[in-house]
Amino acid sequence: MTYNFDHPAARRHTGSYKWDIFKDDDIIPLWVADMDFETAPCIAEAVRKRAGHSIYGYTLIGQSYYDAIINWFSRRHNWHIEKDWIIYTTGVVPAISATIKALTLPGEKVLVQTPVYNCFFSSIRNQGCQIEENELVRKGDSYVIDFEDFERRCADEKVTVFLLCNPHNPTGRMWTHEELERMNDICLRHGVKIISDEIHCELAMPGETFSPMAAISDACRDNCVTLNSPSKSFNTAGLQIANIICCNPEIRRRIDRVINIYELCDVNPFGPVALEAAYNNGEEWLDSLNNYISGNYELLKTSFAKDLPEATVIKMEATYLAWIDISRLGITSEEACRKLLKDGKVYVNSGTMYGRKAGEGYIRINLACPHSTLKKGIDRITSTLKMRK
Repeated sequence: MTYNFDHPAARRHTGSYKWDIFKDDDIIPLWVADMDFETAPCIAEAVRKRAGHSIYGYTLIGQSYYDAIINWFSRRHNWHIEKDWIIYTTGVVPAISATIKALTLPGEKVLVQTPVYNCFFSSIRNQGCQIEENELVRKGDSYVIDFEDFERRCADEKVTVFLLCNPHNPTGRMWTHEELERMNDICLRHGVKIISDEIHCELAMPGETFSPMAAISDACRDNCVTLNSPSKSFNTAGLQIANIICCNPEIRRRIDRVINIYELCDVNPFGPVALEAAYNNGEEWLDSLNNYISGNYELLKTSFAKDLPEATVIKMEATYLAWIDISRLGITSEEACRKLLKDGKVYVNSGTMYGRKAGEGYIRINLACPHSTLKKGIDRITSTLKMRK
């Protein structure tokens, strides 16, 4: 089946957070991780069918929900999950906060690899914990882990949890089997539990393979809690459904207790049916989406190489979020973003959102939009930043 990702969906004045926070209708939003593509037809049909029932009361999660998750991850990622391991909730960010609360005491440290998704910082602080940073190391047009520094920080007795971003947002790294196993080995040596945020796991560029942390080995499975959702890959974030997957019954009990204390245990009627449709019938659409995003990434690289060669596009192995080094332009990340919004009428994220030090000199651009929208945005970015020189 052919899917039309070139179709420009009309999102202005629809209550879209991405598009409607601006009063100026000329602004192109290439920021928050929200795609400008209609979701897979199978999902839209499932939601329409459920909406047609016209009663939207409390939702019971049935066996078909668990079967969809178990079969998807077994088929697509060779990860074998048991029903009892799954706790459903409203979103991955609430799941991060709840899991940190369950695994830490106030004052303890949570290790992250910066630059990293900005909500990691607020989730950690909101649970009364401290942030410990293992800064990723730039190598050519990609990033690697400083394992010596990683182990030194894990050895700190106050570090009790490592919050992993797999795949990594914003650098676009798809962590390898070997890297994941080595991180877990170090964590095990120092009694550090792993929370693995795998919300972008389905957004793999051609030739790249995603490895769930829990599928690497029994040791990895037993030492980590996995958080995932179809929300990013199928553009269903507003339907608010996510899963916490943990094989350890005691840790799972503690997480479930937090989920219930903070009333994160009830989901709406549409999230579960959307998840089932995505995982049962959405694979072809998803593969087509990833190919389209790969084309957008190539467009970005070609355009920047031609029109703004001082900027470096970091290799994107996963996600739809391009990480751009603008340090040679002689302007800070926040200055660049302000200028792009004011003069270029395009909104992107400042790298400093993802770590004040590790993100300085970078911007993040959302590529999940029609080619025509991205082309217009790229033209505005390159012409606006070139005007500085």
